Amino acid sequence: MTMREAVVAVLRRADGRLLMIERGPKARMAGYWGFPSGTVEPGEDQPETLVREMREELGVAVAPLRKVWQCPADGVDYLLHWWTAEITEGVPAPDGAEVAEVRWVTAREFAKLSPTFPGDRPFFEDVLPTL
Repeated sequence: MTMREAVVAVLRRADGRLLMIERGPKARMAGYWGFPSGTVEPGEDQPETLVREMREELGVAVAPLRKVWQCPADGVDYLLHWWTAEITEGVPAPDGAEVAEVRWVTAREFAKLSPTFPGDRPFFEDVLPTL
């Protein structure tokens, strides 16, 4: 069986804060805080998925920059591809169904959010310091 793939958007402001979302009532793992993400659809590459998902869920246009990490997802059969990107148009706003709330946070503030995915911690500890 082939593992499904998803992209994770690492959107960082000039002040270093990262965009986190609280998953909305129609999303898998509703109520969890994490990075915006979405499933790669057939015929799409990872950058195309990143652009589509950020438009759908947050109402923003993004420019994918580079893939910085990959890891298995927590509790589901997905391989996550982590991409840095910059917002080129719009202001992130929750769509209500898949995204309940958005916040720009520091690593310390992220650690206080609950619930979060255990797999996000290694990103903050091992990958973010290298970016």
